[in-house]
Amino acid sequence: MTTTEQVIAPFAEGAVLFKEEDIVEGVVVAIEKAALYVDLGASGTGIIFGIEFMNARDVIKRINIGDAISAKIVLRENADGYVELSLKEARQALMWNDAEQAIKEKRVMDLIVKDANKGGLIIEWQGMAGFLPASQLKEENYPRIEDGDKDKILRELKKLIGKRIPVSIISAIPKEGKLIFSEKDGGTKETKEVAMGNYIIGEEVEGTVTGVVDFGIFIKLEDGVEGLVHKSEIAWGLIEDTRSHARVGEKVRAKIIEVKDGKISLSLKALKENPWKEAAKKYKKGDEINGVVIKFNKHGALVSIEEGVAGLVHVSDFGDETKLREALSLGKSYKFTITLFDANEERMTLAYGEVKK
Repeated sequence: MTTTEQVIAPFAEGAVLFKEEDIVEGVVVAIEKAALYVDLGASGTGIIFGIEFMNARDVIKRINIGDAISAKIVLRENADGYVELSLKEARQALMWNDAEQAIKEKRVMDLIVKDANKGGLIIEWQGMAGFLPASQLKEENYPRIEDGDKDKILRELKKLIGKRIPVSIISAIPKEGKLIFSEKDGGTKETKEVAMGNYIIGEEVEGTVTGVVDFGIFIKLEDGVEGLVHKSEIAWGLIEDTRSHARVGEKVRAKIIEVKDGKISLSLKALKENPWKEAAKKYKKGDEINGVVIKFNKHGALVSIEEGVAGLVHVSDFGDETKLREALSLGKSYKFTITLFDANEERMTLAYGEVKK
């Protein structure tokens, strides 16, 4: 069967109303040089062609007429009446679904280390590359370098390339294409659930730092139980380098701020006085104050008026980012006007005095 006239099927009564992004199943009814046709029953005929055909050509080579396949709808109905499909996207969607299931089941898989960088290992799973942060390695594989030299850490991590290690998926973010692994063994599900039940929100705990990464600090509370202090929970001020706030092996105290889905979130700053409470007694909307520019971002400039209390000067006050950077410099102090001050929400906005009164 080689002509489209032989495979077009109109929508029939009782057809399933598929929508774009749905994964559908059908039977291959024709394969041409640059197109593949799929019978979707009462819902019509699907077609894989153009760039979607090229992207899946290696898979299509192994497909025969009569085979049942799964595909993802990219267009509900094109000008010729076909449902446009993608094999590649369907395969990816199914893999992400499998990853989510693996997380729920706490499935352990023996996978090969493909590569290493200064932050951890690259693990391949079902053709997808995932990341295993160094902080998620077992103690015997963790690169314990006294001075934290990243080049030395990388040399140690590279020794694991080619080795097969037992890992589990701990995070899957399809939109960002991120797959995060862990080698750490949390024990049996039942044991871990009992251990997790011993921790409650608001409790102060003591633990040992097991890893420091860009996004936070991992703290071991007991065997099989570990918590994470996110970067935003380390201190009240701006955190540029998490590694300057903790080192592996150090004993620390923290406060539990969330226990959810088998994960414990911790805070170091919650054990310190909130500077916004004192700031609320001193500042209000309309006040003119001096502040130091501590960071630029896509929204504008972050300005500190005292340790742990900072607000945003919006880029719109200057017209564009170039003019903002011409007017303000990192580390320098300028006069600003407070346009919003909300201590409860820890939020403040400022206007640059010479631009907006």
